[in-house]
Amino acid sequence: MLLLYNLGLRIYYLLILLFSFFNKKAGLWIKGRQHIIYTHFEQSIWFHFASLGEFEQGRPVLEKFRSLYPQSKIVITFFSPSGYEIRKNTPLADAVYYLPLDTAQNAQEFIKAINPKLAIFTKYEYWYHYFNELNMRGVPLYIISGIFRPNQVFFKWYGGLHRKMLGFVSYFFVQDEQSIQLLASINITNATVSGDTRFDRVWANAQDTKQLPVISEFKNNQKLFIAGSTWPADEQLAATLVTQYPDWKFIFAPHEISEDKINKLISLLPENSTARFSKISNFKSQILIIDNIGMLSSLYQYGDIAFIGGGFGAGIHNTLEAAAFGLPVIFGPNYAKFKEAKDLIELGAGFSIADDRELKKIVAALINDETYYNAVSKKSKSYVEEHVGATAVIMGHVRQTVSL
Repeated sequence: MLLLYNLGLRIYYLLILLFSFFNKKAGLWIKGRQHIIYTHFEQSIWFHFASLGEFEQGRPVLEKFRSLYPQSKIVITFFSPSGYEIRKNTPLADAVYYLPLDTAQNAQEFIKAINPKLAIFTKYEYWYHYFNELNMRGVPLYIISGIFRPNQVFFKWYGGLHRKMLGFVSYFFVQDEQSIQLLASINITNATVSGDTRFDRVWANAQDTKQLPVISEFKNNQKLFIAGSTWPADEQLAATLVTQYPDWKFIFAPHEISEDKINKLISLLPENSTARFSKISNFKSQILIIDNIGMLSSLYQYGDIAFIGGGFGAGIHNTLEAAAFGLPVIFGPNYAKFKEAKDLIELGAGFSIADDRELKKIVAALINDETYYNAVSKKSKSYVEEHVGATAVIMGHVRQTVSL
């Protein structure tokens, strides 16, 4: 199985290399892993994040390490350009790298260079050679905000190699009881339900949010519908609301902000109704398009209803950022992998839609019944507040078991 794993990684690399000639993201993935010169540390704490979303998810733990152990060197790695390119200069780290391809040689060279005393991976990302190298060196490895589902390879008859990877982990901090039971089914008991560190992150953000005067001026005390982290399928649906609610303001924050993507979004919207954040001069426009990355978590403080993108693709983006401000959250049908989305639906604070008819029905109910809206808003915010605390659980365990 290890032979197939190694072969699969090399095929994956070749495919990315091929795509890099005409795909910007693939090009960054390749270029970022070429000619890396690592800073050698006598000792470090290593955080790995798949992408930007996982960085924000694990950020409360990262910040706590930085404040409690200011003398320690912190190294961050990313798998995806969307994380590295945005956070490569974060003051929370002493060094930030793309994670080199998971080969035995790369793992040995990288871990030897940064010399981690402790390694922390957030939610996903299981790499055999890195985990094996950490295990051989006796370096504690923690998975935080982990979540497991029955259909994952770890629980299949052919998942022996992946189960071996889990055996290299020192401790699992998982989001729910089902994950504990699934791990126990393959004889892994070094785990506890800590909850999801994203709750800590979004709640802290909601309590101390960066003010955005431009957004406040654009809103101008009107009701505001925010479509966040959207893809084309999401935008086509949200665009149908614009003419139906002329007294509302709308913000679109696309997941991808290339000129081509922005222009396609503008083509869906009523003519002369749109301003771009980077070029805004007319604050009376009904629609504002956010053409940069990094503002969304602060935007929601000005919103009244949120439509979260991704639900017509691989899966929805972060619903909790909006829920922390008490916004009702609406999203597409692909949310099965996201516990918080299922929880919000069960509470009546989140809504899944399959088409524009369902979207319009839910929005109308929220807009036309103030009592109903206020009840939904209260449930949404309370759900987030009631689930904070994962960071404290994780740090309590680490400080008892690891000397830093």
